Amino acid sequence: MKRLLSALTITASLATGLPVIAQSLPGFTIFGGPQQINQLNFRLDSGKSGSWDRYNLRIPAKKLNLAVAQISIAYPEYYRGRLNADKVAVKVDNKKVALEDVIWDKENHFLEINFIEPVPAGSKVEIILDGVRNPNNGGMYYFNANIRTPGDIPLLRYIGTWVLTIN
Repeated sequence: MKRLLSALTITASLATGLPVIAQSLPGFTIFGGPQQINQLNFRLDSGKSGSWDRYNLRIPAKKLNLAVAQISIAYPEYYRGRLNADKVAVKVDNKKVALEDVIWDKENHFLEINFIEPVPAGSKVEIILDGVRNPNNGGMYYFNANIRTPGDIPLLRYIGTWVLTIN
């Protein structure tokens, strides 16, 4: 009887703990997807399909070895959520920074964030997308991060991918 109760307790704790893990880490990719080195950390407040949410998308300092004038986030065509360009905020090394503008291009499936002052190389960045309406259909969505450097010859560079799971 003790073994049965122990097994049930372990199973229940694992079952209740998994949704929290799946919404705050890159997760496990069994088939396909970006290499582990290219997966970026994130946190979703809800992660539930059809609900309002806040996405905290993080880029570690080691990924930004160049100054950043713009961050572009491309997402898949099958992502049917709604982003809110008016509620985008960015923290650089845990301090909120002023943005020049944020452009949400629904037809081409990307969000573009332009900075007034370039983000210094080696900075930790957190992008906060608030007022997001998650898609009605759950699934796995790859949000790809690209940066554009400041200067006369701006370079577009892939930084990594957030593998978001909406359930």
